[in-house]
Amino acid sequence: MNKAAFFDRDGTINVDTGYLFDPDKLRFVPGTPELIRRCNEAGYLVIVVTNQSGIARGMYTEQQMHQLHKVMNRRLQAEYGAHIDAFYFCPHLPEITGECNCRKPKPGLFLRAMADFDIDPRVSLSFGDSLRDEEATHAAGIPHFQRIVHEASE
Repeated sequence: MNKAAFFDRDGTINVDTGYLFDPDKLRFVPGTPELIRRCNEAGYLVIVVTNQSGIARGMYTEQQMHQLHKVMNRRLQAEYGAHIDAFYFCPHLPEITGECNCRKPKPGLFLRAMADFDIDPRVSLSFGDSLRDEEATHAAGIPHFQRIVHEASE
């Protein structure tokens, strides 16, 4: 079995600018790219699990989100020697699309990634910036959660 480091996206990896999809607006939370690199070096799969309700709201498309993720990974590699192994996202918003099992705080994204990559949750880690991230982490059976706190300077 594999071990993974799960990361929330907005507010944890990138500065949360609100419904980020424009690669030109991508700014990393200080220290997180280095943390991702340390996880890579320690043999953890790095997997992003992110709610992206902007898709359900019609603010951007899945294609635009995937393009941002490609740019994010290229920049992590070029600037920090780090990489993300996979991105899992929830495009839903219950009041628009109905209920789902993938929107955090539900554990669906984590469970899907664990099945896809044969991940042992007991030796995995999770990083996020909200109670929703922590609740999803524990619901997925991952005991180790670390909150990333970033004070925006804008």
